[in-house]
Amino acid sequence: MRPYDPDSLHIYDTTLRDGTQQEGLSLSVGDKLAIARHLDDLGVGFIEGGWPGSNPKDAEFFDRARTELNLTTARLAAFGATRRAGRAAADDPQVAALRDAGTSVVCLVAKSDLRHVERALRTDAAENLAMIRDTVAHLRAEGKRVFLDAEHFFDGYRAHPDYALAVVRTAAQAGAEVVVLCDTNGGMLPGRISEVVGRVLEATGARLGIHCHDDTDCAVANSLVAVEAGVTHVQGTANGYGERCGNANLFSIIAGLETKLERAVLPPGRLRELVRVAHAIDEVTNSAPDPHRPYVGTSAFAHKAGLHASAVKIDPDMYQHIDPAMVGNDMRMLVSELAGRATLELKGRELGLDLSNERDALGRVLELIKQREAAGFAYEGAEASFELLLRDEVTGRVRYYTLESWRVIVERRPDGEVVSEATVKLTSHGARHVATAEGNGPVNALDRALRDALEKSYPGLADLELVDFKVRILDGRQGSGAVTRVLVGTGDGRSRWDTIGVDENIIAASWSALVDAVNYGLRRQGERPDPAAVS
Repeated sequence: MRPYDPDSLHIYDTTLRDGTQQEGLSLSVGDKLAIARHLDDLGVGFIEGGWPGSNPKDAEFFDRARTELNLTTARLAAFGATRRAGRAAADDPQVAALRDAGTSVVCLVAKSDLRHVERALRTDAAENLAMIRDTVAHLRAEGKRVFLDAEHFFDGYRAHPDYALAVVRTAAQAGAEVVVLCDTNGGMLPGRISEVVGRVLEATGARLGIHCHDDTDCAVANSLVAVEAGVTHVQGTANGYGERCGNANLFSIIAGLETKLERAVLPPGRLRELVRVAHAIDEVTNSAPDPHRPYVGTSAFAHKAGLHASAVKIDPDMYQHIDPAMVGNDMRMLVSELAGRATLELKGRELGLDLSNERDALGRVLELIKQREAAGFAYEGAEASFELLLRDEVTGRVRYYTLESWRVIVERRPDGEVVSEATVKLTSHGARHVATAEGNGPVNALDRALRDALEKSYPGLADLELVDFKVRILDGRQGSGAVTRVLVGTGDGRSRWDTIGVDENIIAASWSALVDAVNYGLRRQGERPDPAAVS
């Protein structure tokens, strides 16, 4: 592993500008400040804050950043374009906005594809080079570090290689610290990226960077091969946010550089923050974390097949390319009809149960899981229900009440309002309780009634809250008579757990999931079971 030297390989994040171009993603100034702090906690070298000359929100961000951002590792960069054609850089309002943004680093975008110069900028080849030269030289004279994004570089190099190389040389000779080769359309493959980077380095001697989009699903691979080919500046976005198919996922790039190419690009110990930061930024952007993201996803180190679990039990490295703890993740064992005894034993170990001598109990649990999953259960998405099942078979059934009955009424009132009312009757610790509750739906009403009936015996249930409810029809051929799977998410303000119910009746399936949710919550709280309970 090469020692950490932040200048030897720049890690440049462009989430706050390029990432916000993702469809459906919109950030307030407060959101952008929060994301910048998370990125700084991770230890990236540069954070591109936005385009101060393009919109009021970005102008406000840079203004507030002066007093509200106390970056410890990262440097803030302002993004903008070269001067307009036919105008001096010193007199261009957009260049002035970059100059006045209060950042020590400016990243300029310039056309490097001659077709874009002529058709988009509507100028000629010589003037475009002059625009690059003048803007870079002006900002350098103002004391700024200047990076230049050579937009559409790989497409431009394929069509007019001499002109694309002229753009790189012009920027470097004018004082640009890095010239970033951009796969703006995201159409390149790794072999082409590596080949072109090598040629450009040989022809220009400039310090090069890479900026890839993910339209061929190769942005991370393209970025990594560019580093292997000699670039020393890598751009990307948190979680791969960005226009169309997104940008290169900077978190996957960082993990690849550190764990595969042995390049220390973050301060010591920061790689373990990767999962936390990735999920924190998803929270800020109101994006559902993708469980299948490499390195940071909850499924990144999850094992389902029994064959895999048997090997992992002996040596986790047999089916894991790195130790999950390196990036702040965990290994998970998924329970399904594909599980074997090794899976259950490892899962029990996660739960604090030593099942190495419980062969008969494991056999019963395995058979029960296979029967239930054939009927529609899916325990890999309802680990609280699985834990209850496992503990019932291994340590004995624990019950907190005896159910007498439940019912739900759905009423449409004269004013058009639809109200659900549920009644639950049960006995706990020798006392009979009857509770009725209304809700905005039958499941919500049942949840309230069940907890109301139990709260006298178990006051801690007041902390529980139904936070998620999902329904799936398992056999569409049967229409409204199909089997229904219900997943319920429950929280207590500190953590969340998921439970499952399956039945032809959606309310019965929901009740089953709710019962597991409450029983799991009572176990977590260490509540005293009812020794006389029979259900």
